[in-house]
Amino acid sequence: MPSKVYSAAVVGIDAFEVEIEAHAGWGNSDKIAVVGLPDTAVKESKDRVTSAICNSALRWPSGQRITINLAPADVRKEGPSFDLPIALGLLKLEGNNRLPDLESFCLTGELALSGQLRSVKGVLSIALEAKRRHRRKLIVPVQNAEEAAVVEGLEVYGMHSLSDVVRFLRGEITFDPVRPCNSWSQSASSESETDFAEVKGQQHVKRAIEVAAAGSHNILLLGPPGSGKSMIAKRIPSILPPLTLREAIETTKVHSICGLLNEEHRFVSTRPFRSPHHTISDAGLLGGTAQPAPGEVSLAHNGVLFLDELPEFHRSTLEVMRQPLEDGKVTVSRAAGSVTFPCEFMLVAAMNPCPCGHFGDLRRECRCAPSQVQKYRNRLSGPLMDRIDIHIEVPAIELKDLTEISTEENSAAIRERVARARFFQLKRFSGQGKATCNARMTSRQLRKYCVLDQSSIELLKQAVINLNLSARAYDRILKVARTIADLAASPAIQADHLAEAVQYRALDRSLW
Repeated sequence: MPSKVYSAAVVGIDAFEVEIEAHAGWGNSDKIAVVGLPDTAVKESKDRVTSAICNSALRWPSGQRITINLAPADVRKEGPSFDLPIALGLLKLEGNNRLPDLESFCLTGELALSGQLRSVKGVLSIALEAKRRHRRKLIVPVQNAEEAAVVEGLEVYGMHSLSDVVRFLRGEITFDPVRPCNSWSQSASSESETDFAEVKGQQHVKRAIEVAAAGSHNILLLGPPGSGKSMIAKRIPSILPPLTLREAIETTKVHSICGLLNEEHRFVSTRPFRSPHHTISDAGLLGGTAQPAPGEVSLAHNGVLFLDELPEFHRSTLEVMRQPLEDGKVTVSRAAGSVTFPCEFMLVAAMNPCPCGHFGDLRRECRCAPSQVQKYRNRLSGPLMDRIDIHIEVPAIELKDLTEISTEENSAAIRERVARARFFQLKRFSGQGKATCNARMTSRQLRKYCVLDQSSIELLKQAVINLNLSARAYDRILKVARTIADLAASPAIQADHLAEAVQYRALDRSLW
């Protein structure tokens, strides 16, 4: 009778259960066939598994033809994570191994030839699927145990070797279920290494950053070299509200399947900050390669994606971000299949006003011809700029701001205001779909929560006419105004809130 063991495979950032059936019968002796759309790594598992079993002083039914089926058979299986369940399936065929029924177990792990267990990717997704399928116990390599233990209602056991797993299942040794080393509250409250108190001057820029963080709005910093654009951008995560547990699990799943977790950080408890180089490819930014994998936009999910020197990125690379910026997700289609990854991030971009960087600077002369300036700015398309809510000019910092001793507002004070504004938004959008912040408002929500009085309507009409704004820019101004009102704890958008939102369209005012 075939033996049956349960595991899981990861597709995208989610997992699906895989039944591993093993059958020993007559045929070519010592032949092991793996079926069920396995990739090369899965096909090679039979050699790793048999060596691991022999080096663990265990027996399997050699001398018979063994068929291993990975069900469902119409979905491709990838990676070495099936080594452990395949080994248990083979061992169950040999009655002398005295293995119990494994109906309540889910198993995953790569085997070394010596029988030692090696870590695998995507364990958090596998743990969530095991819980969904009512598998009460999960056996993983010890390196992955803390990551999987985040899932409540699941007994997670971290094992060092195949022999440990077998002895544990026989009841010869006992292991306690793994618990995370740090509680969620402790890991989520860790202080950032950077602080806005280190930024001298630039008060209007800090205000724009606060507005952007409060509503998760995309923002562009425009200024000469050395004005502090990168320094400010790197401190934005320090004023963002802490991740909720749901957001942290989503973010950790993405990082887990990319293999970015390590023994020190088995769970992503702070908002990610990703800053790819401008030479990055389309696939590197959005995701892809031969097998669909997350890109930088997904690794920045629930965090910040910082694109420094924005015009230096390939135009085609920037243009592929237009849909993810709108939808909060990206679909990667390859010959191996189509996978959707989440990418709800806050885009922070920085650029110089011209190739030399001193266009409009009253203290240093710009050496660029008008045609060079226009060509430089034309690297960024109008549709892409429309998707950036706030454009703010970052002037060169004054010498007096650098030299005078002053106490700047720290990140904790700003974060408190941002968190309060985010709380208003969470309460407003509760039970109304996936929107959790003003930047993600739908058209229906925009009409409901961004009602203007007559004076504000006239002000916005004049702005649209004078700046020649698009319909998308019109909506962006309303969303930013709603965030400014939330920071002021105002239930309605006032004319001064709208005026501040309009003046954050710096590139529209400069006839971009």
